[in-house]
Amino acid sequence: MPDGITITINGAPVRVPAGATVAVAMAMAGQACRVSVKGESRGPLCGMGICFECRVTINGVSHCRSCQIVCEPAMDVRTDA
Repeated sequence: MPDGITITINGAPVRVPAGATVAVAMAMAGQACRVSVKGESRGPLCGMGICFECRVTINGVSHCRSCQIVCEPAMDVRTDA
């Protein structure tokens, strides 16, 4: 992937295409975004920032909607999943 960048998801490096959203990176890594109150894995549902199901912590900032944020080199993504 010549135009790819590397981010970290829950401590593991993930290489994604330039311009990919964090939600895409999460899917590529097989990671859920969070866990519901009933213990179910949650991920992007609407893909446009309305449902808030894809919330993650990015570079220490919690409740970021992963479907709305484009990956940047060395980005640190954390989930509660």
